[in-house]
Amino acid sequence: MQETVLNEQQMKDCEESRWDFSDLKALFINCTLKKTPELSHTEGLIRVSQAIMEKNRVAVEVIRAVDYEIAYGVYPDMREKGWEKDDWPPLFRKVMDANILVLCSPIWLGEKSSICQKVIERLYGQSGELNEHGQYAYYGRAGGCLITGNEDGAKHCGMGILYSLQHLGFVIPPQADAAWLGEIGPGPSYLDPGSGGPENDFTNRNTTFMTWNLMHMARVLKDMGGIPAHGNQRSAWAAGCRFDHPNPEYR
Repeated sequence: MQETVLNEQQMKDCEESRWDFSDLKALFINCTLKKTPELSHTEGLIRVSQAIMEKNRVAVEVIRAVDYEIAYGVYPDMREKGWEKDDWPPLFRKVMDANILVLCSPIWLGEKSSICQKVIERLYGQSGELNEHGQYAYYGRAGGCLITGNEDGAKHCGMGILYSLQHLGFVIPPQADAAWLGEIGPGPSYLDPGSGGPENDFTNRNTTFMTWNLMHMARVLKDMGGIPAHGNQRSAWAAGCRFDHPNPEYR
């Protein structure tokens, strides 16, 4: 590979950001199966992205979903469906208060964790709610994912998570995922001594690119007031607007 040499301006751009993200908020939901304060290797990778965001003055919050009693189901508050306790409603408010949502999961049997799937299901339970423009509630937010594990499945997990987020209404920027995989089998995990995880250039590059792409996308979305409200308003569709649908017989 040909060696790249940066000129003086490029070196300055590397060291000084001209972007202002100080009014943005990011929420990382760590879907580890380990409760706080047990060591989470997924959180180790989260810290890399978190550090970049915080250096650029994004307000970051990291939570472990497993620390909360999140009920199973696809309704906004499962206490209305017979559950004694459901911590999802305040977590949903955190999601809605953020410009960036990053779902983060370990790999088990080639899949994202069960708690990650539960979080996605609870997000789905409120995907039909509408914003002030009559669009689906999650419009105007950027989404991404981080994956760790010592077996295959990183791209498979990322595929499922990112599909789910975009289907719910989040905007997925280019290269919105990053992962670290150790040796196949019972090898070291990300933060284990000698794993090579924190030093892995491929993972560090992809995590950095993902982080900046999420910040840039959130900046664009906030500055333009979200996704333009035309052709995507469920309330207008229900009222009879068809937004240039080609079949005039369809009502």
